[in-house]
Amino acid sequence: MKRKFIPAGRTAALAVLCCSTLAIAAYAADRFDPQTQIGPNPVLPEPHQYLFPPMHLAEVIGWKEGEAPTVPAGFKIEALATGLQHPRSLYVLPNGDVLVVESKAPPAAAVKRPKDIVMGWVETWVTSGGDTGASNRITLLRDADGDGKPETRSVFLDHLNSPFGVSLVGGDLYVANTDAIVRYPYKDGDTKITQPGTTLTELPGGPIDHHWTKSLVASRDGKLLYAGVGSNSNITENGIEAEKNRAAILEVDRATGRWRVFASGLRNPNGLSWEPQTGALWAVINERDELGPDLVPDYMTSVKDGAFYGWPYSYYGQHVDPRVQPQRPDLVEKAIAPDYALSSHVAPLGLAFNTADAMPEKYRGGAFVGEHGSWDRDQFNGYKVVFVPFKDGRPSGKAEDFVTGFLDADGKARGRPVGVAMDKSGALLIADDVGNTVWRVTASGSSS
Repeated sequence: MKRKFIPAGRTAALAVLCCSTLAIAAYAADRFDPQTQIGPNPVLPEPHQYLFPPMHLAEVIGWKEGEAPTVPAGFKIEALATGLQHPRSLYVLPNGDVLVVESKAPPAAAVKRPKDIVMGWVETWVTSGGDTGASNRITLLRDADGDGKPETRSVFLDHLNSPFGVSLVGGDLYVANTDAIVRYPYKDGDTKITQPGTTLTELPGGPIDHHWTKSLVASRDGKLLYAGVGSNSNITENGIEAEKNRAAILEVDRATGRWRVFASGLRNPNGLSWEPQTGALWAVINERDELGPDLVPDYMTSVKDGAFYGWPYSYYGQHVDPRVQPQRPDLVEKAIAPDYALSSHVAPLGLAFNTADAMPEKYRGGAFVGEHGSWDRDQFNGYKVVFVPFKDGRPSGKAEDFVTGFLDADGKARGRPVGVAMDKSGALLIADDVGNTVWRVTASGSSS
């Protein structure tokens, strides 16, 4: 992958970036341990506000020949597929085929504020970016003999609109584009879908579409779909009307397409998954920015029907965000704290529970979380896959690093993990949208 260089026309943005870097360097004089923000009771320092948010960017360099992420002793990691275009999420079909969702962000709406211009530039800088190569499609990988080397690689669905979530119910395959859930007919063994899709229901999309990824999961009985819809801003700077039916998880009737807000106040919910022991719905959430490098912790939580989780009026329960006007003390009073903090600005985007027995006992029943990584604190946070142990349907210990090495020794990004999934053999799959690779992690003693 080619290195990224800064076009001459971005001088003004760089000037702002330099000011932001100075701000974060000043704050960094008093070091804060991000480990104190992992678990059910995170440390929450005093908020800091800035004219422009602090920025510390990981230059994208990609993976060199022979390089791979690092895994714990007793495991091995190999590339299942390379040369993809922004692989964001993964879905494993019942026959073992792996669907890789490759997506580019939708075109951004016109912005007028200097901060928005800078933030838009930041988003292109910290991803693999660019408009070269096919994307907005789903690629199918078939590894029939389970050796980690797919015999079949085909374009399964093409010409999609910034897709992210996928769910199969019977012969209906649902794809969550950024603006709608679309249904396609599927037969076991299909390597390509050619029939046009049918829109089940529209989802909040443009023209702003700030958080465009739409996670998707079906209920156990297949009657309902749950879609994660992120906010249209950091903290309502685009107006409260732009947030209608956003920062929420929607429950969709699969038969009619009718929907309701299942849970709200979730700034950017992704990784919707069912906890295997209790059957509860869980998600990982990207929290708000611009309150300092150590606020607010991103988190994972069980999602309760009808619950309000605070955004935008409060964070981590009932900690009021002073920037939001007018205040809503009535909603803050209802806000519930999430179950488990993952530390500030790690940007979790993927969640997968391990229900197989292919890994050692300590990993069974727990959750793998793909952390895309920070851009707004002096010391990078995230850029890894962590494992959170579970017991009796609840997190039961400290999150531990499981797949690392996405940043090199100089803090440059060889890759960034997004979605995670368990394949049919019990191996962990990781979508790396900067390295344009799907990685596969197995126990060293396994047969594959």
